[in-house]
Amino acid sequence: MNKAGLYIHSPFCKTKCPYCDFYSVPSPSLVPDWLKAVKEEALLYKARFSGFDSLYLGGGTPSLLTDNELSELADILFTHFSFSPHIEFTIEANPDDLTPEKLVLFRDLGANRLSLGVQSFDDEDLLFLKRRHSALQAERAFEWIRGAGFQNISLDLMYGLPGQTLSRWFHTLERAVAFRPEHLSCYQLTIEKETPFGRMLARGEIDPLPKEKEGSFFIRTSSFLEEAGYVHYEISNFAAGVHRACCHNLKYWQGAPYLGLGPSAHSFQDGLRWWNLRDVEGYCRALAQGEPPVAGTERLTEEQSYLEALMLGFRIREGVDLELIRNRPNVEKILGDLKRAGLVRLAAGRVSPTAKGFLVADSLPLLFSS
Repeated sequence: MNKAGLYIHSPFCKTKCPYCDFYSVPSPSLVPDWLKAVKEEALLYKARFSGFDSLYLGGGTPSLLTDNELSELADILFTHFSFSPHIEFTIEANPDDLTPEKLVLFRDLGANRLSLGVQSFDDEDLLFLKRRHSALQAERAFEWIRGAGFQNISLDLMYGLPGQTLSRWFHTLERAVAFRPEHLSCYQLTIEKETPFGRMLARGEIDPLPKEKEGSFFIRTSSFLEEAGYVHYEISNFAAGVHRACCHNLKYWQGAPYLGLGPSAHSFQDGLRWWNLRDVEGYCRALAQGEPPVAGTERLTEEQSYLEALMLGFRIREGVDLELIRNRPNVEKILGDLKRAGLVRLAAGRVSPTAKGFLVADSLPLLFSS
């Protein structure tokens, strides 16, 4: 069986970005209670998960934690869990939180992969997104990360902003590629209802990018990065070679087990999914009382497991095993139609989405449902 991945949700942020729908709070005073709770939650699961080969500190903003808090967190995790000697250990960071000294600490803790939340190398875009850093600060942060010895760096970028042109987006892409990061995550701005941007949209204060332009941005981004030497291995993710794909995130898409600690974190093992309370105080209170901080669980049926395998498989370049769908009604005709439309490739016993196929990945599983 694949080793599991371990995710830690650090919910603390200086400010809330107007597009962000992840759970976060501007309450650093709660960090000590959160650390105690993470320790208690780790104790609940240490016998259930035998070992991990990926560790991902996300949020929120893990880089906002102090040196002592990060050291305490690492001590909790490495004391209570077993990790592969070849672990992929990622820390998410914002450019304005980093210093050369903090990066030395990350290395000392064992981190070997940094995910930097750049979003844009255009100061006007950064202002619209209410990011606290400038393009120059992002460039300097990258140089510091590389200078600290990190040989696996990922940049988070965002496109499809209201009024954004392809040429403006490509300005950011070209600057990003010039640094030769090992990994790029390129996310289209999605305006969620319960975010500040969602409320602005409801009031008519911003206009989203027209739907017909979204596909053009996506295809042009894929083509540009493939030509620059990156593999488009998942809908939003590009790696400088398949060996640079994010090991941890691949677990989500390949149906491998993973454990999430912290408020709002999700976990999956043996067909069972569960998720934690989306409230740091409630999370801490539950664990202080010896209770699991679980908000809900879901046991997948055989049909749900099948559809999820398709849904996740069509998100990645690897695609799905042909054996998984071979016995479905009209499968030969469906595959022929998809191939002629340029949506999938058929090779080595697998059905793999093309870049064009990624655009309709959510609808592909429905073609093979019973």
